[in-house]
Amino acid sequence: MSCASARRVLTSRSCVTNTYDYVQLIEACIASKSLRQGKIVHQHLLKNGNNNVNTTTNTNNSTAIALDKLTRLYITCNELELARRVFDTIPNTKKENNVILWNLMIRAYAWDGPFERAIDLYNQMIESGVTPSKYTYPFVLKACSGLQAIEVGKKIHDHAKRLGLDSDVYVCTALIDFYAKCGCLIQARNLFDNMSNRDVVAWNAMIAGSSLHGMYYDTIGLLVQMQEVGLIPNSSTVVAVLPAIGEANVLSQGKAVHGYCMRKIFHADVVVATGLLDMYAKCWCLSYSRRVFDIMGVKNEVTWSAMIGAYVICDSTTAALELFDQMLLEGDLSPSAVMLGTILRACAKLTDLSRGRQIHGYTIKSGCFLDIMIGNTLLSMYAKCGIIDDAMRFFDEMDSKDTVSYSAIISGCVQNGNAEEALHIFQKMQMSRINPDLATMIGFFPACSHLAALQHGACGHGYSIVRGFTTDTSICNALIDMYSKCGKIDIARLVFDKMHKRDIVSWNAMIVGYGIHGLGMEALSLFHVMQTIGVEPDDVTFICLLSACSHSGLAMEGKHWFFAMSEDFNIVPRLEHYMCMVDLLGRAGLLDEAHDFIRSMPFKPDVRIWSALLSACRIHNNIELGEEVSNKIQNLGPEGTGNFVLLSNIYSAAGRWDDAAHVRIMQRDWGFKKSPGCSWVEINGVVHAFVGGDQSHPQSAQINQKLEELLVEMKKLGYRAESSFVLQDVEEEEKERILLYHSEKLAVAFGILSLNPSKPILVTKNLRVCGDCHTALKYIAIITKRDITWNLLQQNLSCFSCQSYYCSYELAC
Repeated sequence: MSCASARRVLTSRSCVTNTYDYVQLIEACIASKSLRQGKIVHQHLLKNGNNNVNTTTNTNNSTAIALDKLTRLYITCNELELARRVFDTIPNTKKENNVILWNLMIRAYAWDGPFERAIDLYNQMIESGVTPSKYTYPFVLKACSGLQAIEVGKKIHDHAKRLGLDSDVYVCTALIDFYAKCGCLIQARNLFDNMSNRDVVAWNAMIAGSSLHGMYYDTIGLLVQMQEVGLIPNSSTVVAVLPAIGEANVLSQGKAVHGYCMRKIFHADVVVATGLLDMYAKCWCLSYSRRVFDIMGVKNEVTWSAMIGAYVICDSTTAALELFDQMLLEGDLSPSAVMLGTILRACAKLTDLSRGRQIHGYTIKSGCFLDIMIGNTLLSMYAKCGIIDDAMRFFDEMDSKDTVSYSAIISGCVQNGNAEEALHIFQKMQMSRINPDLATMIGFFPACSHLAALQHGACGHGYSIVRGFTTDTSICNALIDMYSKCGKIDIARLVFDKMHKRDIVSWNAMIVGYGIHGLGMEALSLFHVMQTIGVEPDDVTFICLLSACSHSGLAMEGKHWFFAMSEDFNIVPRLEHYMCMVDLLGRAGLLDEAHDFIRSMPFKPDVRIWSALLSACRIHNNIELGEEVSNKIQNLGPEGTGNFVLLSNIYSAAGRWDDAAHVRIMQRDWGFKKSPGCSWVEINGVVHAFVGGDQSHPQSAQINQKLEELLVEMKKLGYRAESSFVLQDVEEEEKERILLYHSEKLAVAFGILSLNPSKPILVTKNLRVCGDCHTALKYIAIITKRDITWNLLQQNLSCFSCQSYYCSYELAC
């Protein structure tokens, strides 16, 4: 019966005399996929003397058939909830032998989700006494792989074994696909090797599994073996192989596969062509990707998304945005969540906040902002654009958050200089019972580094060991950096020595770790070891090495390696290397040589180069050169308040108060505001912050009293306040009071009050440590008989006295 005939029948109630007539009508609706007419038939079926069809007590065979057909109709029309409602009303006695209908329902859930319901329905099927067929297992196993439900899948495998179906080619192929997608490649390969009869689909499942996990050589090996046994790869084989070629960046193999596709005319298939352009993009052949894209006759949303993603991968982000605009202008396709995520990543790379906000607005209109992947990408985009307040606001408004959400906001806070907030969010994540993953920890350790939050960092290290993260090189690199900046260079070296695999970042991190501790000779020794075992240094290695020489007073060694990097290693020095050299010469007191070095540079020096020399002028009280350098900085346009502060301090140290005041007025007129000195100390896992003269802490009275007591003891040992470091025109007695309440002294006093006497005190500072604090803290270490350590949050600054980023008063400094 046609759908038109069905409509005519429904207009005449007298024509529908029994349930069998309804079955015919429903079959007509299934054939034409007419949901509207099918619902009308369903209504007639309920009203016209068949009100009992929705009851489980109805044993009428024809009624059960009608319900069966209605279920199939709703499945065909993608109305899965309606299908399930009708399916549940079919009496169990009528479903016991209807395995096909059970399979249809399970398949619908396996394809469209939720996957859990496919598994639940399978279990219900078993409990109802219905024996699964060989077609049941591919569907339910697909749901298991979608959920990565390995244990559930193994139980279903056991069910198939008991029924003797595990050797069936359909079931065995489904099992191979399930195990491969869940990362159990050994089990998948064992099943594959034991198959008595392998068809192309089985080979494709095994090849796709190897490719999915980036096992390029295994993937190519399987492809070769497949051809050796006489099977010809089809388009699905090609689609499975291409990702592995792209990940391995084996362009020659990719071209060979492309040639095969041309011969077999597979390239006309939109899925194959999309795979080809993606492969070329991963091999950094963007022109080939675009050529494939341009000649495609049909382009779907995935194709456009892949081409836009190719531009982003190859750092052609402007072209990615242009192609996105072109797609919108053509108007045939609406961007998917994946494509919008790609565009947001492009905006983040370009720090194009305006365009990012536009895309955010589009996601709200389209409803895509509810997608957690889109939400996470928006978080990352705002953070990378430096708009951390918007990122935080959006994070708080997100309905659901996962580890990626927390990782994005933690990294964003650290990148934007808000490490305290990063630690606070990490704690909230733990309270939310969301387990930090590897990416979270990579963002978390820099927050500990910035605040010298050793206790947090050590706990994170323990957690990483338990979770197995320390086998990852990036985690170990972050740990080396964290322990170095928390004053534990020995533990940093221990992590370095125990690493399973080191990359160039590992060596650089360890060299710079020695550098910030003033251990220049150890840094040079490690550099020699690196060369001995054949690890090639890169340009960053020499930045680390020159910095280590600078902060250890190794001027001659620094000069040698600066010239050796181009002569012996063919590394062309860039601006950062020249800046290190100016810093090295300046700290060594070779101001004229540093000035000449700048003038002989092969490119125009920028503000950072001149700032390094100005900092040296402040250290060595060279007012004349400081004024000259300051003028050059002002002509270039100062990038921050630091250079104004340096010149003002030079004048103040020389007693030229009017000139110092003039510089500060100029600083205000330029719109720069001086950041207050701030020190952090970690007490029992809580980070406390202090600024100079701070009276806001709940224990300020006790802290001040402790400092007064320490001052008396220090004077007995010969301490005299170095008033030259008070850059204000006040009386000597007032200068002593100002110096006493510097932020680092407040932090140390609080540490003395709060920590067990056997525990060391570690303080982090955001600005340069003055000479008076350096001296005073040495006396305090002697008086209290404990180790006191500080390190600097900004590594372009150092201790005024010893020129180190890090200072331990357990040692002579």
